[in-house]
Amino acid sequence: MAAPKANLETLPRSVQLALMMGLVALAAFPFVSGDYYTEMVTRMMIMAIFAMSLDLLQGVTGLVSLGHAAYFGLAGYALAFLTPESEPVNLWWSLPLAVLASGLAALIVGFFVVRTRGIYFIMVTMAFAQMIYFLFHDNDSLGGSDGLYVNFKPIATLFGWTPFDLDSKVTMYYFTLVLVVAVYAFLRCVLWSPFGRALAGIRVNEHRMRAMGFGTVGYKLTAFTLAGALAGLAGYLTGVQSGYVNPELMGFHMSAHAIMMVILGGMGNFAGAIVGAFAFEYLLHVFKELPQVGSVDLGKHWQLWMGIFIVGLVVLAPRGLLGLFGRLRQSKNAKGDSHE
Repeated sequence: MAAPKANLETLPRSVQLALMMGLVALAAFPFVSGDYYTEMVTRMMIMAIFAMSLDLLQGVTGLVSLGHAAYFGLAGYALAFLTPESEPVNLWWSLPLAVLASGLAALIVGFFVVRTRGIYFIMVTMAFAQMIYFLFHDNDSLGGSDGLYVNFKPIATLFGWTPFDLDSKVTMYYFTLVLVVAVYAFLRCVLWSPFGRALAGIRVNEHRMRAMGFGTVGYKLTAFTLAGALAGLAGYLTGVQSGYVNPELMGFHMSAHAIMMVILGGMGNFAGAIVGAFAFEYLLHVFKELPQVGSVDLGKHWQLWMGIFIVGLVVLAPRGLLGLFGRLRQSKNAKGDSHE
């Protein structure tokens, strides 16, 4: 079975403290920022849910999917189709239904792909995602390349009582924050459950797990379906925030972005996926805003700078930003002990 230190499954106390401080900062952020930055951080938190869903596959189970964005986009489209033209849809049944639609799609695709391994798994997941992408892109009845508008944000009415209004940017922010914490807590429980330890064992040595009597195909299919459903949760929130969905949400670049977020933060502990999502979205903003130097528009080539940054980080810190932070804290503590 995988050792606890593999993939930073056990977080150092310094990292745990930093994460708690980060949570407190997020809780206070809307009080010190304007609407623009509140929306930006809301977007970061949505991407954090998306990255955590992929980390269940990539970091815990060892399955690298290049088609994970398909389930992200499907839930956004589910919201668009469920929302009437003249009134908002109810949050409490549309959200579970959209997540269920993404999970069902992941279950169907996973039935075929989890029987493959390595490069074949990667290519088949990408092939299925491209099929779904072009199904929406080339079909005008599904919105075509222009996509669909979500004219009303879902209404949170429950038995005639409306506890909050998602039209408020601050309310949307805190609703997303609660879901980020809930998804993180849920996935950490999954990670340390017998099911999660079996997934970690599959990542380390699937042949040995099969020889021990574990039905590895069933475990991988369950993980694939759960990851797709959680990606759908992020896709639904994206549709709610932006009020618009298009096939690009299912595109290859979105899957690639999720992979980079997971690698950037550190795989296998879900906190790394959150940190990676925030760092990626922030760097995306910084690199796109780079000035023009002479005849070269640096911001136009943001993919180049992002690629260089990711490669440099992988070389210098294979465990991502969280691993780098933990290692720096350990080095500092070791130096402090040596001086005593």
